[in-house]
Amino acid sequence: MKAITLDKYGSADDLQVVEMPEPKVGPAEVLVRVKAAGVNPVDWKLAAGYLDPVMEVRFPLISGWDVAGVVEAVGMDAGEFAVGDEVYGYIRKDWAQNGAYAELVAANVRMLAAKPASLSWEQAAGVPLAGLTAYQSLRRVGVGPGDTVLVHAAAGGVGTFGVQIAVTLGARVIGTASERNHDFLRSLGAEPVTYGEGLADRVRGLAPDGVDAVLDFVGGDAVETSLPLVRRPDRVVSIASGEAEKHGGHLLWVRPDSAGLAELAELADAGELTTHVEHTLPLEQAAEAWRLNESGRTRGKIVLTV
Repeated sequence: MKAITLDKYGSADDLQVVEMPEPKVGPAEVLVRVKAAGVNPVDWKLAAGYLDPVMEVRFPLISGWDVAGVVEAVGMDAGEFAVGDEVYGYIRKDWAQNGAYAELVAANVRMLAAKPASLSWEQAAGVPLAGLTAYQSLRRVGVGPGDTVLVHAAAGGVGTFGVQIAVTLGARVIGTASERNHDFLRSLGAEPVTYGEGLADRVRGLAPDGVDAVLDFVGGDAVETSLPLVRRPDRVVSIASGEAEKHGGHLLWVRPDSAGLAELAELADAGELTTHVEHTLPLEQAAEAWRLNESGRTRGKIVLTV
């Protein structure tokens, strides 16, 4: 099969298009013919060695944890799916090696769910990691009807899902973004504010009594800025800063979750959740996809097609 690999820690410049053996399909696994693979910041951060203290990486490394495709073979005791099923998933295993930047990938059934029928392959591949991150963040801080939620980096890959899911939960959403993304956030149901100096005052202008929960999807000083705004610090969750934990909040690392993916698919098919795909590139242009992602200026998602 064709795959994008790295032989050692490196950057976009070190990615190679190579032929690799087809993956073995273990118990409780299925083989997926990849139609599209989502690109996430963790892909190039992992490849650069930034996660070496917390995750084992084996080389040659095939990156990619987001997949949408068709089941091509079924392993032992994997009766949840059949050959021909259209699936999508967040396929993070206990170590990183055999990812979704390839024509085929083996995945445990607990990492997959039926693909949302209403989404294209590219849109579906953009959901799993970012969508589950937003979904699990909202659950972690118990967002529900009547809450006012502040979402940092609301126009980014995770933030766009955070806004949409919070709206379906009945929450009011205030989202930080550059001015060029304000109309986009309004279309998702959020009230936009420009990030940067004076952010706290701008949020207070919309919510004089503060907010009920904070979702930090950007890091930096977002948690520090948010603490005076939130009524309870235990309702702050971050995916990028340990400051939240220091004040009684949460540092979240998204987990594979078949049931969560199924709920996201239901929202998509009900017309309440969509994926904004900013860039679609062929698998062979993974390096360019990484460079676009590293710029930090992408609205929504970047996806590779296979």
